[in-house]
Amino acid sequence: MVNSVVFAGLWVIASTIVAMLPLRLQFPPGVVLFVSAPALIVWLGHDFGWFVSVLAFAGFASMFRRPIRHYWHRWTGQEVQE
Repeated sequence: MVNSVVFAGLWVIASTIVAMLPLRLQFPPGVVLFVSAPALIVWLGHDFGWFVSVLAFAGFASMFRRPIRHYWHRWTGQEVQE
């Protein structure tokens, strides 16, 4: 089995476990998952092609849509709505 698929599966299981934590405990492991996801997506794309990479990025963007939106507003100087 390809290692990228194993790590992607472990990433999904870890993100599910983090989602079950109380909100105040989700931030530290969520940041680790958020930072490690692009490397994993590139690795999947390298092993299986760009289409799989696009699908993985769509899943990542769907899971982290609120943090991505929040930091986008902060980086562009727009008002951050909580």
